[in-house]
This record gives sequence, structure tokens and C-alpha cells, in this order.
Amino acid sequence: MLNCANINHLWSSLIIDELVRSGVEYFCIAPGSRSTPLTVAVARHPKAKHFIHYDERGLAFHALGYASAAKKPVVLISTSGTAGANFYPAVIEASKKKVPLIVLTADRPPELRATGAVQTIDQTHLLGTYAKFYFDMPCPDLKIKPEVVLTTVDQIVYQAARNPSGVVHLNCMFRDPLAPIKTGENFNSYFKSIDVWMKGRKPYTHYVTAFESVRIPEAKKIAERLNGIENGLIVVGKIGGEDEQNAALDLAKRLGWPLFADASSGLRLGRTDGHIIHYFDQILLSSKVTKKLKFDGVIHLGGRITSKRFYDFIEAHPPGEYVMVLNHPLRNDPLHQVTLRVESTVGNFCSTFAPLIKPRKPSAALKLLSKANLAVDQTIETFSSGERLSEPQAARLITQHIPKGHALFLANSMPIREIDFYGDCKGQAVRTNGNRGASGIEGLVASAAGLSVGLDGPVTLLVGDLSLLHDLNSLAMLRGLKHPVTIVVLNNDGGAIFSFLPIAGEKDVFEKFFATPHGTTFENAARMFGLSYACPDSAKAFTQVYKKATGSSLSTIIEVKTDRDENIKIHKLLQDKIRQRIDKL
Repeated sequence: MLNCANINHLWSSLIIDELVRSGVEYFCIAPGSRSTPLTVAVARHPKAKHFIHYDERGLAFHALGYASAAKKPVVLISTSGTAGANFYPAVIEASKKKVPLIVLTADRPPELRATGAVQTIDQTHLLGTYAKFYFDMPCPDLKIKPEVVLTTVDQIVYQAARNPSGVVHLNCMFRDPLAPIKTGENFNSYFKSIDVWMKGRKPYTHYVTAFESVRIPEAKKIAERLNGIENGLIVVGKIGGEDEQNAALDLAKRLGWPLFADASSGLRLGRTDGHIIHYFDQILLSSKVTKKLKFDGVIHLGGRITSKRFYDFIEAHPPGEYVMVLNHPLRNDPLHQVTLRVESTVGNFCSTFAPLIKPRKPSAALKLLSKANLAVDQTIETFSSGERLSEPQAARLITQHIPKGHALFLANSMPIREIDFYGDCKGQAVRTNGNRGASGIEGLVASAAGLSVGLDGPVTLLVGDLSLLHDLNSLAMLRGLKHPVTIVVLNNDGGAIFSFLPIAGEKDVFEKFFATPHGTTFENAARMFGLSYACPDSAKAFTQVYKKATGSSLSTIIEVKTDRDENIKIHKLLQDKIRQRIDKL
């Protein structure tokens, strides 16, 4: 740092080095001029890993995917002006998902603000309330002690990672010169006050967070409430890794209750334990079954559930106790039914309360739902045994053939629902992820690419056609990845999910304003970005090309072309068969 060309590069070197010392290792950079000092500092730091992409929106979703996988803060760097504003959709998603993102936006100096200077906008609080912490960094100046830079960086890292994790924004103003042009300044005396820091490799400020566990008297009171539930249900949304999944399942076994496993839970695929009700959404199609289900208590572990039918069922049959367990203090109660809110990881909750909860025999509800679960699985398997390739069948085939060690990233709208409804639980237990915070359709290719880097492994992305069109730029990310991303795109020429909504009945406006047909296919997009491409026309062909793609070192687009009207008919026919089968139980 003593050899930095000028004060801009000195401060930027302090910022980047302190980030690295604090455990941040991945820096996502969009090229720009005003951010030159920060970019050069990353490029010249021996321990800073970097990723460059020209589209700030896609770059931010890539960072989101990486942070979701790596479980550690990742840095986004942009130039001044609207560049940082393009981070906003991913910032919203990161805020909703509680994913740690550190945004560094370069900015013009204060004398150029509100002057009409080119590429200058008001960047103060640019990310609004979705940034949990914001700081306007002054222009680098030798009159400001280096400790100011270091402690500011330490604070933003702590704020990003501290529960609940989220987005922090450091707005960095720079005067000219932006390039590493030597200005003849001598920095020897500037570092005297941080001599100890200079000689070490630790952050300047070390933060320690003290977590308070549930006190014994309070734990006993909570256990009494849980023991008071006679006919209970466990619902599992997005939770942590395998340890938390096992803890949730062990709790269900101890209580003898059914466990509704969402697609995001990690328990939906590759787990065949009899307590897990994989097809609960489809089972709830049957009014004969739902009339027999009388739950007086629900323990909801983790994030919200994809299934609308589940929430409709709970709203129509409210339990006396609704216990929500989440590892952050924010509310997750769309029906306003939560009677007990426990801020805890699922693992800590289960290890604390399992010994205090009396073990039960398998409940009547579990026995009924287990039979229904098996019936649904058999019905879907029979329905999907033909060679005609449909969207439900493509989703099921992915879950049957995705290799061990791969990850599955599910786009919003129909793709995550296809897996939730029809995914085969007997395949591999793979890590499942998605952007379900704000449930947007943008940035999904970039997020899957970031997930692959963060996991250091291959990923399958199941995505809709409009979502892929929305993030076409991010296909460029796939060319340089260490591991391939296999994109399975369900192309029904528009927004298929609207066909399932009441607006589909308004024929004068539906097709143009909601279905939005685009008339495009993706073969040329694959060719443009140097990716493999396949368009199978049967279940057998799909299985062959999917196996080939997941075994390849090159990323692939597999396009499944379907007809929207036919897709609706297939879903309704399958659901009718499921309803008829389980009505007979």
C-alpha cells in the first residue's frame, strides 16, 4: 500500500484488503470508469477472486446466487450513475432471502452533485429500505485517518452477515485521478497509527455476536403448549442443510405427525421416509380427504410454502396453535394465524424441544396421508409413463435423473410448482434453491450461474420461456464456468401460469395482455453464446439429452416445446385422476 499511486488507490486498497481480511473472497465487478480505483484494488489483490460481467442486473443476481450457496458476504462493484440502480431487483431479492450482499457504488464528488454533471445522479440511499445499512464514504483524503476506512468496512461486513443477513451499501466518492497515476504523495506517515494492522492479517475491528438460547423456564412453557397439541402437522419450508432436515424429520417421527415438505425444504426430493408427505398439495385437491384432516396445531419450520392450496386449507381450517420457527426476527405470517413465534435455527429448536416433547404413536392423519401420498405417486408415475413429453413429465424426469452431487435451481411461476406437484421423491437428494424471496422472474440464469460457483458444482436450472428471455444476457456467464449449468426451458410461448388464473376467462384481453406470446425459440441463443442445445420431442429423447447434458463439461439449453392450451388440459386431467384415486381411500 505504501507504493499506491495516489490517495484514491490507497483508500481502495484499504477497503478491499479489509474486506478480504474479514472473510470476503468473491468480488463481482461491472466495468466502469468512476469505479476504477476499486476495480484495480481487486485486480491486484492476491486473495481476491473476481467475476466480471457487463450487465449490472445480471451481475447482481450472479452475486445473489453465489452468496446463497457460499453462505458468506459477496461484493458488488459498479460505477456511478444508473449502473448501481440496476442492482435493485437482486438487492430486493437478497433482502427478502436474508442473503448478505455488500454493494460498493462509485460516485462523483460532492461538488458535482446536483450540478448537471454527466453520469451523476443522487446515489444517497439508492437502494432504499432494502439496504439494512448505508454509508456515504467521503472522498479519499489524507486528513481523514485510515482507521475511518477500516472501521467502516468492518461495520458493513458485520451488518451484512449479522442476523438477519442482508444488503449493505457503501457509496464511495472519488475525485480525479481515477487511474493509478502517480501524484507524488508520500504515504509513510499516514500508516503510523495502524502499524499493528499493517503487520498482521486480521481485521481492524473484531465483532462478536452473543446469541441467547431459550431459558429453561421459557422452554418448559413452550413445551407445554406443544404437548397440548393432539393432532398436529409439521410444515417445512426453506431451511438449512442436511442436519436441519434430519432434525425436522426426527421431530416428526417423535411426534408421530405428518410432515409437509416444500420443494425448497431439501426434504421433498430424495427422501422416502413414511412421515414425509411429498404430494400434500395434490392430496389437498380432495375435499373427501381434507374433511378428515382436523389439525389443532401446526409447527411451521423455515420459510413460506409454495403451495397456495396449503394456505387455503389452513385458512379454511385454522388450527388452535400455529408455531412458527425462523432464524430471524421478521414476520412470516400472511394469514395472521401465528400464535407462537420462536426465533431459532431449526436445528437448535429441535434439539432443545425434542427431549421435552412426549413421544407419540403415528397419528390417524399420518396414516391417511401416507396412503394418499403413495396413491398420488403411483398415479403420476402411470400418467407420465407415455412417450409424449409434457411439462409435468419433464419436471418429473429431471428429479428422476439428476445426478448425485448436482444442484437444482427452480425458477418462479410454473417451474417450482411443477417440481412441488410432480417431482419424484425417489431420485437423488439434491440441493434445491430458487429466488423465492420476492418470487420475480428476472435474473434466474445469473443466479443459477452464481450458485454453481458458490457450490463449486454443476447445476440444473428449470425455467420458463419468459424468464429465460428476461435474462438472456446472462447466458454469457455460462461459457467460463468451471462446472456446467444445464438449462431446461419450458417454452409454451408465453406466461403459462396466467392460464391457471381467472383472467384466462377474459378472452378479449387474455392472450395479448397476459399470455404475451413471443414466437421465439432458443436454438440461436445457444449458438450465439457457445452453448450446447437440444430440443427433445419425447420422454425417451428428453432423458437421453438430459443425461448427456449433465455428464458434459459444456453448459446446455434443453428446450421443451409445449402448447399452452394443451398444457392446461394435461394438468387438469392429471389432477382429476389424482382426485379420483385418493377419493377412494
